[in-house]
Amino acid sequence: KSNIGHTQAAAGVAGVIKMVQALRHQVLPKTLHAEEPSEHIEWDSGEVSLLQEEVPWEPNGRPRRAGVSSFGISGTNAHLILEEAPAPEEQGAQEQDDKAPEQDESTAPPAFELSESAPVPWVLSAKSESALREQAKRLATHLGQAEKPDPLDVGLSLTARSGFEHRAVIVAEGMEGFSRGLGALAEGNPAPGVLAGRAGATGKTAFLFPGQGSQWEGMAVELWDSSAVFAERMEACEAALSPHVDWSLEEVLRGADGAPTLERVDVVQPALFAVMVSLAELWRSLGVEPDAVIGHSQGEIAAAHVAGALSLKDAARVVALRSKALGKIAGKGVMLSIAIGAKEATERIEPFEGKISLAAVNGPAAVAVSGEVDALEELLAACEAEEVRARMIPVDYAAHSAQVEAIEAELLDGCAPIEPQSSQIPFLSTVSAEPLDTAQLDASYWYRN
Repeated sequence: KSNIGHTQAAAGVAGVIKMVQALRHQVLPKTLHAEEPSEHIEWDSGEVSLLQEEVPWEPNGRPRRAGVSSFGISGTNAHLILEEAPAPEEQGAQEQDDKAPEQDESTAPPAFELSESAPVPWVLSAKSESALREQAKRLATHLGQAEKPDPLDVGLSLTARSGFEHRAVIVAEGMEGFSRGLGALAEGNPAPGVLAGRAGATGKTAFLFPGQGSQWEGMAVELWDSSAVFAERMEACEAALSPHVDWSLEEVLRGADGAPTLERVDVVQPALFAVMVSLAELWRSLGVEPDAVIGHSQGEIAAAHVAGALSLKDAARVVALRSKALGKIAGKGVMLSIAIGAKEATERIEPFEGKISLAAVNGPAAVAVSGEVDALEELLAACEAEEVRARMIPVDYAAHSAQVEAIEAELLDGCAPIEPQSSQIPFLSTVSAEPLDTAQLDASYWYRN
């Protein structure tokens, strides 16, 4: 009050602002306009005193803290404790020496060590669309005045704000991209990397694991180098796969000299399995847990492990031996993706008398068929002539077809030792098209898969 008078309902906020400034400047300011202290207080009887001069607020080995009190005439009392923000960590502060102590959750390094080019999400929310646009405008103005803002620091601070109904996220790799995104959001215009909408009812989270075809050269390498959680799980997968393969997972992904390529089915499928399992572990380390899992083809193996149905050892055995067995029928067939429904696909392949099988129903108007090369090429030509969208899948074997019967005995024998367990996380089977007790994921299931 001696600074700005009686501010009524704003008195508490004014006190907080003054104390925040004291924390920022590391000084306890002089109490202004109090040259004659009140006679109703015995100033010599306690520890309370008026500051006649400003006092440096020196560090003493622990964070500076202060209490701010606000007392209303009606009897409302409020007390707030403030603590100074931690100093920004210097580059390399997270580096550990060989004798570093074990870390708990409060001292563990972050899940990621982002490179300068890594994209970062900024999340904003407000109670109305206009308020959301205004918030984007204010943030853009602030960033224009700030000195070299760190996108990661800004993004982290934004996650600490309350979440309201109207939301937006801006994903960019640098301040220029964020400035463009904020400007577009403020104007209500669409822009790359900007998504806005309204939050709906809280839903559940499913982890979906794809089949082969999602790989690319250099996949997972950046995450391996930047995420300790991801790297640790990849190393565990490599160890679990090692009894069944004669190549190094890390060397394959990094394209090391002499390492086999992802073009081999017995390499790409175990590699994809390891990446999917490690991605799931990374999501979990960030607090995202699956309420259900589902996988397609070899993706079901990763789904089974993440659900808790198969140990990493058993899952690695299944994916390694399954892909090796598929190698036995490599070169004898191909697969074709067609933008039609299952009923029409069945009608189209019927004239081929067993040379083509319906391999997968991916949607109401999306199927995959597999079988003999000549038969699939003839079917592709017919689809193109009728302007039905179709394309060859880049594999040299006919998965999920009658040709797989040739490797039944090998697969059943190789997977016989696995010990599936009932999982707490629901497992939605793409073999039976229904939820499944994962204790049934024995060798015969993986043959049907």
